[in-house]
Amino acid sequence: MTSPAASGRCDLTVFWDERLTSYDFGPGHPMNPVRVELTIALARELGLLDGPGVRVEGFEPASDKLLGLVHEEAYVAAVRHAGETGLAEPRHGLGTEDNPVFLGMHEASALVAGASVAGARAVWHGDAGHAVNVSGGLHHALAGAASGFCVYNDPAVAIAWLLENGAERVAYVDVDVHHGDGVQAAFYNDPRVLTISLHETPRTLFPGTGFPNETGGPDAQGTAVNVALPPGTGDALWLRAFHATVPSLLRAFQPQVLVSQHGADTHALDPLAHLILTVDGQRAAHAALHRLAHEVAGGRWLATGGGGYELVQVVPRAWSHLIAEAAGRPVPPDTATPDAWREFVRLRTDEIAPRRMTDGHPTVEFRPWSDGMDPANPVDQAVMATRRAVFPEHGLDPMLDL
Repeated sequence: MTSPAASGRCDLTVFWDERLTSYDFGPGHPMNPVRVELTIALARELGLLDGPGVRVEGFEPASDKLLGLVHEEAYVAAVRHAGETGLAEPRHGLGTEDNPVFLGMHEASALVAGASVAGARAVWHGDAGHAVNVSGGLHHALAGAASGFCVYNDPAVAIAWLLENGAERVAYVDVDVHHGDGVQAAFYNDPRVLTISLHETPRTLFPGTGFPNETGGPDAQGTAVNVALPPGTGDALWLRAFHATVPSLLRAFQPQVLVSQHGADTHALDPLAHLILTVDGQRAAHAALHRLAHEVAGGRWLATGGGGYELVQVVPRAWSHLIAEAAGRPVPPDTATPDAWREFVRLRTDEIAPRRMTDGHPTVEFRPWSDGMDPANPVDQAVMATRRAVFPEHGLDPMLDL
């Protein structure tokens, strides 16, 4: 297989600032910023942040003008007011159980968005081949409301920035267990943006959207793609679904930039959802998206974090693998986690850290779609529903390779 570097740049800028941990809904909330703190600590101890071609850079918070590319002016004002006063803004989804108000909410949320915009700018202007913002991926935020732990929708703001600065085709691929509803909504009738989301079926999981018949507005039919997977889907079937949909659509669309969201909540240990991937399966997804970025987008790739609520056992390893993959230096699955990191985890969380970078399935085999569809398999049924809904809009035959 051709290495990613053979078809484009493989240098990486990681956008990180300790202040990103201020995006904090408070004690007991699933979205604990310790997960990004532990990720960066693990990546650092593995030597990923000071390797060849890797830079760690700061950035500016997103301005109101930038946020206004996606969010309503009244909503930004409400976020700022809530963060200054501590008062709920129920009309804007602020002060709910999912999205409690915290002091400095606007500043913390604008910082997350600023990191993703900085990544988009870096890959678009050629300052970096790839960019990563592990604190980003807040894909549920809507134009005028917070939703699902997300205040400002940083992937959507980054995509909107790319469009404002000359991009004609941007693809967004979301592998979080939850539907990427906010990003889909932002570009639902915009033919310049292809959004693809693989997620647990909305019949069993928040936010209740992401059915295969959600295919785009009247001016953008086929540019919203949803693969709704049944609970219990594991590595092999998840990867089968990914490869049966994503590569063909990206090749047909030919984006100039690939933006991806890498929620780690597809993992079997995640407390909020019902898919059963391993870190090894997630690592395979990172690698597939990396290859596709080089194949279809000239290597221009912005990768963000996302969901993930098993804070110690899953997220740090999953996203350290993402950083390593984007750097062109994949970490062998059987690599031991560094002693210093495990001690940091113990002191920081009072938990026992995982000892290796694998869940014990370093090579994930899956049956390719070209082997034929199994009509009795619920995952294959979900894949076929998606192919039938959107493939013809891209000149693709949904029955091909059966």
